[in-house]
Amino acid sequence: MTTIWSPIRVGGMDLPHRLAMAPMTRSRAEFNGVPGEHAAEYYAQRASLGLLITEGVQPSADGQGYWATPGIHTDEQVAGWRKITDAVHAKGARIFIQLMHVGRISHPDNTPHHRQAVAPSAIASGEQRFTAGGMKPMPEPRALTTDEIAATVQDFRHAARRAIDAGADGVEIHGANGYILHQFFAPNANKRTDAYGGSIANRIRFAVEVAQAVADEIGADRTALRLSPGLTLGGIDEGAEGPALYRELVAALAPLKLAYLHLMYGGSDEQLADIRRLWPSTLMVLRLGRTLEGLGQDIVSGQADMTSIGRWALANPDFIERLREGAPFNEPNPVTFYGGGAAGYTDYPRLAG
Repeated sequence: MTTIWSPIRVGGMDLPHRLAMAPMTRSRAEFNGVPGEHAAEYYAQRASLGLLITEGVQPSADGQGYWATPGIHTDEQVAGWRKITDAVHAKGARIFIQLMHVGRISHPDNTPHHRQAVAPSAIASGEQRFTAGGMKPMPEPRALTTDEIAATVQDFRHAARRAIDAGADGVEIHGANGYILHQFFAPNANKRTDAYGGSIANRIRFAVEVAQAVADEIGADRTALRLSPGLTLGGIDEGAEGPALYRELVAALAPLKLAYLHLMYGGSDEQLADIRRLWPSTLMVLRLGRTLEGLGQDIVSGQADMTSIGRWALANPDFIERLREGAPFNEPNPVTFYGGGAAGYTDYPRLAG
């Protein structure tokens, strides 16, 4: 029987088990997008998870939306990430850098150029974003031109190459949680009348082009994608067509033979079964609302090949050891999730001895 402890080959990587660290924004980067001073220690502490997926990393200045998040598009940022990948590899783990262009989920105060955010259409999310000056409404974005869409695809390609230059084992493209790829999917965020709007085929076009460009640049076995079917984060409403859109999207991506597809999932087993049937390589699922006892349920049932963990990994650098031994777990402290220094970042205690 396959369980979370069964080894697995993902892309070109042999992993010791089927757990991975999910991407989690921590807002501890320098303002120039270089990872913060404690980041290498933070990731290396969690090496027993085998595969670490980093916090969201902007592929361009236009891709930033949160305060103090890291980038991977300048030489300084690449050098900063090299320290992290070296530390993780020294501990025997693998690391994928998540490329996160937030689109309209941005505030000019959080970006180095202070420009208006870009998106498929000039439609605000209706939500607020934390800035150095406190919570502020996110302004209406500017709709990308078709030439700018093509340039954004190239931004992802360039960032993927820089991630490999920085020593990463691969990249995970963020197509979930209300960010730019997800905005193209949703009829309430995408009102375009060109080749990127209207029909399902048009609304998934940008995501497929990004995945193809990245796979062409660094290899499909080092390219992954994260999706969140049905999630309404960032003011997204996929409408009644949502399940059909994901079937068409996954079918269009399948021939690329990416390393893995990563779902943040809270929907029906029927939709998950559709995706499982259509996806030819590794499927990783972070099931919303699951308990620790049900952590490996989708793997045992065959609904998924891997599962990722977020807050449990954040608060327990030795999560794998604790899970194997049946030891108690540290509770995460939400006050220290975003910003700050070592507190709530690298100072969670490990098991004694």
